[in-house]
Amino acid sequence: MDRLSPERTGRAGSDDVDAQPTDPCAFLSALRAAEPVRAVELRPPPTNLPETKSVDLWIDLNRLVRNLLGEGRFVLFTDDAVGSREEESLQHLSANLGREADLSHVVPFLTCKHSVDYALLFAQRALSLGIQAITVTGGDENVGPPRSFPRSRDLRRFIRERVPRLRLGAWVNPFRDPVQQVDLLMDPAHHADYYVTQVVSHHRLDPVDRFLEEAARRGLATPGLVGVFFYRSASPKTLDRLAAFIPVPREDLVAEFASGETAESICARTLSSLRERGVEKTYLSNLDTRRASRRLRTIEAAIATNRELP
Repeated sequence: MDRLSPERTGRAGSDDVDAQPTDPCAFLSALRAAEPVRAVELRPPPTNLPETKSVDLWIDLNRLVRNLLGEGRFVLFTDDAVGSREEESLQHLSANLGREADLSHVVPFLTCKHSVDYALLFAQRALSLGIQAITVTGGDENVGPPRSFPRSRDLRRFIRERVPRLRLGAWVNPFRDPVQQVDLLMDPAHHADYYVTQVVSHHRLDPVDRFLEEAARRGLATPGLVGVFFYRSASPKTLDRLAAFIPVPREDLVAEFASGETAESICARTLSSLRERGVEKTYLSNLDTRRASRRLRTIEAAIATNRELP
């Protein structure tokens, strides 16, 4: 896919979501720039929580989002991650951060597991809030409601035709056939302005290498963001649960934690390994909300000083 020419998308009210772009998309500009990007993926509270617990979680989340946005970071919000129902991010960001908040650095996910009407309204509301990009994925077909669109590219096309100012991202899995993954991204009918990958770790980077080599060989111009999962511990119960959704290097993690490594040093090792491969655009998943800022500082200090990790 050819690199898109810079498009201009500014804040819009509900009456002009289909107007012509006026400002550049901050997320795409950052992905195309030379400077590193280290975004954070956050998960809204589950819908089945008691109201008081949900409110407490959103207070913590909003405080963290304000801090991250104040640092110039991009914030990704999941949409029914791992098949469980989550509260909608747009509603709470709008109500609790206020319309004065600059949400151009917020990039929510939208799956095909919603009705057609909801998907269109979500896209329109996102743009009206100042959000400039959303990542559209299929959603786990094995749990929850059926998809309203068979594939994520169908939903992206639907949104593109009706909300053309919104930039749209696609999901990429480096653990699948790299030729197929690059084929999709280079197909104009995939309607992907950027991509976000499945989480990876330094324990197994061969799939990432193959994807990067294929992308370079084919001259893929679509920018992307590579995911890194923050493993807080080597709890067998937690790792077993995670293994149902992501590739988990269980034995390596158990050995690293047993040797005295910290969650931050393990995460920093993955980010450093990616940097050695020229991957400087990443997002961190599973940072616990109340300690996320401190953990980020520790991780980035380890990388910036190039000190030898334990």
